[in-house]
Amino acid sequence: MAIVNFVLNLIMCSALTNTCLPPYRYPDLFADGYSCMIAGNYESIKKLEEIGYEDINKNKIYIKFICNEEKKEEKTT
Repeated sequence: MAIVNFVLNLIMCSALTNTCLPPYRYPDLFADGYSCMIAGNYESIKKLEEIGYEDINKNKIYIKFICNEEKKEEKTT
């Protein structure tokens, strides 16, 4: 039987340079898509606040995220 978890990947981009950094894989796994999406919004806001008003506006930074399913086969003993 497969165990399904959701992986959150955050991607920071600049509309000024039309580039994005490589995705950052959030260390926690989520049991469902809803929890992953809520965390994606929350973590995006935290990162924007950490970067700050001036740098966000100067570099036109935005953060996008995606929640992907990750299936692992449950080991039977």
